[in-house]
This record gives sequence, C-alpha cells and structure tokens, in this order.
Amino acid sequence: MMRNVFVRQSAELLKGCDYLPTVRFVEWVYNGRADVNPVILKEECFMLSTDTVSLSPNPLVAALGKPAKEFTKADIIGYIEDNGIRMLNLRYIGGDGRLKTLNFAIQSKAHLDRVLTLGERVDGSSLFAFVEATSSDLYVVPRLATSFLNPFSHIPTLDILCGFYDVDGKPLASAPQEILRKAQRALKEETGCELQALGELEYYLFSDEEDLFPVEPQRGYHESGPFSKWESVRTETLLHLVSMGCSVKYAHSEVGNFVSDGRQMVQQEIEFLPVDALDAADQMVLAKWVLREVAHSYGIHVSFSPKIAVGQAGSGMHFHTRLVKDGVNQFSTGSGLTETALKVIGGYLSHAASLTAFGNTVPTSFLRLVPHQEAPTAICWGDRNRSVLVRVPLGWQNIDDSMFRDANPAEPPIDELPNDSQTVELRSPDGSAAVHLLLAGIAVAARIGLTEPGMADYARERKVDGDASQTPDLDQLPGSCFEAAGRLLTQREDYEAKGVFPAGLIDSWASHLVALGDMHLRDDLADSRISVEELVERYFHIG
Repeated sequence: MMRNVFVRQSAELLKGCDYLPTVRFVEWVYNGRADVNPVILKEECFMLSTDTVSLSPNPLVAALGKPAKEFTKADIIGYIEDNGIRMLNLRYIGGDGRLKTLNFAIQSKAHLDRVLTLGERVDGSSLFAFVEATSSDLYVVPRLATSFLNPFSHIPTLDILCGFYDVDGKPLASAPQEILRKAQRALKEETGCELQALGELEYYLFSDEEDLFPVEPQRGYHESGPFSKWESVRTETLLHLVSMGCSVKYAHSEVGNFVSDGRQMVQQEIEFLPVDALDAADQMVLAKWVLREVAHSYGIHVSFSPKIAVGQAGSGMHFHTRLVKDGVNQFSTGSGLTETALKVIGGYLSHAASLTAFGNTVPTSFLRLVPHQEAPTAICWGDRNRSVLVRVPLGWQNIDDSMFRDANPAEPPIDELPNDSQTVELRSPDGSAAVHLLLAGIAVAARIGLTEPGMADYARERKVDGDASQTPDLDQLPGSCFEAAGRLLTQREDYEAKGVFPAGLIDSWASHLVALGDMHLRDDLADSRISVEELVERYFHIG
C-alpha cells in the first residue's frame, strides 16, 4: 500500500513541473522505496524551480510558498493534512545542550490544533539544574517557524522546536533561548544593532582503520576523496540541514587525521551562514543531532569533544559575528574595519575570560587551548591571524570584479558587488559550548563594547601581528573550568545587567564548573593521576 501511495504521489508531483526531476528522485521512483518518506520528494521536485521561495530546499517553504518566519498554525495543519504526516515531534533543548523529544501520534485535527496551540507540560528539573524539583513544571510551546520534516523517520513526521514557559505562561527567564532573546533586545534598545552569527562546527569521525589512500597526520585540510574519508557523512548532513531550513555555507575535511590502536580519526567541519543569533544557536544544536543520526546510520561514532589526543588538532566551535543596523553590516564600509567593529572587538577582549565559562565547559576544553595548535591562549586580536583570540578574516573589502573576470574572461563587467561579508571571529569556543548562553554573552560583550568609553582604544592596544603565543605581557585565557567560573563571577554584574542573565543561573553555572574539579588538571595529568584517554572517554559525547 505504501508503495502505491509513494508512486502515485511521485507521479502527481511531476505534473506541471517545467523542469526535470533530479536523478535521485527518478531512482527512488523506480526502486519503489517503501521506507522513504514520500513528502521528501517535494524537496527534489521544488529544488529546480525558478521561483525564489520554491527554490528553497526546505519542502515546507516550497509547498507553502512563504518564508518559514511567516508560517501560521493554519499553514502547518494544512500541510500535515495534505501530505499524510502521521507523527508530530515537539523538540526542545535541555541544559546539556542536546535536543529532547516528545512524540505525538496525530489523532485528529482537533488534537493537532490543541498540541500546536498549547504545547505540553514537561519536568523542568530533569532538564535544567537550576530548576527546583519542588516547582518544576514547565510548558513547551511550538515555535512554528522552526517546523521541519524529520529526515530520519520512516513514518512521515513533522518536528518543531519549542520555547519554555513558566506557570504564568511567561517565557522562562532562565531558559537559555530566552536569555539570548533578552540579550538581543538589550543590544537593540541601546545601540539599534542586532547580532548576527555563524558557527563553525568541527568534529571527529571514529571508524576502523582503512589502509587505502592514507593521509599524513595533521594534513587533512580540504582533502578530497578518496584521501578524504567519510565525505558522504558530511554531504548527507548538509542536505538534511538545508532541507530543515538551516543556512549552511559549506563543509569540508579538516586538519585532523590520524590512526591509533586500529581506529581511524578523521576531522571535518561544517560552517554556516550569518543569521540572527537565536537561529545560529538553534542551527548548531540541530547540526549536532543530524551528524549523530547520520554517523549512527553508518555504524561509526562522531564526537565534538575539544581534544581527543595530545599533539593532534582539537575541535573548536568558532563563531563569526557581525552587527547589523537597518539591514547594513556595521563592521565595514567596504574599505576596512569601522570604529564600531573596533569597539565590539574591545568588548569581546574585555570579556574573553568570562566567556569561556559558556564556551569551554569541560576540562578537555583547556587541553585544546594551548600554543601552536591554531587555538588561542592570549587575549588579543589581529587581521587574518590564526594564533589570536579574535580574528578579522578576509571580508572581500576593496575588491572589485577583477578576480571574477580574470577567472571568467567571457563574463561582462559587474557594476556593484556586495560588501556585507566582513565578520569578526571569536576562536576560543568549542563543541562543549552552551551555545545559546555563549551567544547571549557575546551580545552582552558587544553592547558593553559599544556603550562603555575607551573600548576601541582597548582593542587597539591588544592588536597582534605575529605569533600571539610569543608576544609578551598579554593577558591569558583561563586554564580550567574552575578558573573560568571565577572570571564569570568577577564580571557577573555585566551579564546580569538589564535582566539578561538571572543571578541564580550565574550562581548555578559557576557551581557546576567548579564541581568538575579541574583546578589542578595539568598537574594531575603530569603526575599520571588521570590520563588524557580517561578524560576523552568521560567527555566524548558532549553537547
């Protein structure tokens, strides 16, 4: 029966298409794959349409003919009815940074309407350490704009990310997503600017050793197949992410590549496009979930742990940021950094140590932050310098169409090129980051950079052109979670100002970091009281 429905819907989708279906689409039809969600076919059909909205790889956007941020409850119900969706998953992010799930079998239109409107009740004390068990009931309410088709379910399933609400129906003040929203509002109210961000997610894939086409250790950067292993994992992940509405820039193999005890470790990276900070945080959580699902389907492991072996490249979660006002990037005029950018860099540097409390949350984080591994240790910044904490990458400034025309002599001149690409990159965070809290902290630092006097000069005094690890008299990043907690408490007033971070969350977060017991981690490793292997195993599946 499923095959008949599948083939029938396939034929209906081809009617009226003014383009050819993709090869994969045709193969699915002829193979009669009964286990493939038929609504995914809409993605294949719509991908080659000429209309801007229909060009979206997100099948909901294509089918509904509108951007996701304009989705209504009626849109979602209609889509579910029209496409045979049988399951609804409410998704939300717990205190451990992982995606949580409530499964609903859709029983009627009234049932669906109720769930979409009211959400459901959950036990907050099981999700967040700062929620007391004596008053732990919370509501999770769907954010319709985040709806996506679950690419891993054999049953047609729609997933929706949720927000947390308290007993009075108000946004939960201590929920990480709400803290980020408050940080954005405070930034906008004081400066008129909005924070946009893009993440770089690095990770290792673990599999049995393969002898064919080996790659020299620490030489895997942008390698291609067959030297690059497990390329299919990252390409499948890319396709899933864009079908879910994520804004992805690209993916590639990374530096890390080595073999130990018959296991092969291959490092890869997925980089996103700049979007609103809340969307950027959500996308990072979704990307981890998708990567784990794809890796699981191949029977291999994936880890976002910041350090998996001494002497090998660690994995970071760098964030590029920019401030946008009235749709215009405030970091560049097209000919270089603005004073606004310098002030924001000053804000980042002045809060760099305390930001590690949110961006580097496990002891192995500080095994990555060591010299000569393209990871920062000193609090400084520079242009195109990978040894500094805050890097200003190439941003297509002072560039006309000469590169394009040189590479493509047959092309006519281009009158105007976009000049909105300049970002500022914070290089300290890693895969253990509490990403919503981290971006909230970055928004706080940006606001202080713009509103406190002297921040541009603070940045100018800390610019480094050479190797930052060889530059004397620079302040250093914390060397442990214990130290990061102390720096957070020292600057807590900045984070708590304007009601952004609740005081109770700061206390709880600092206590959690202290409880990890890594005050003397480097001494413990040196004296063999604990091994790197033990730490890697303990924090293998972080976030």
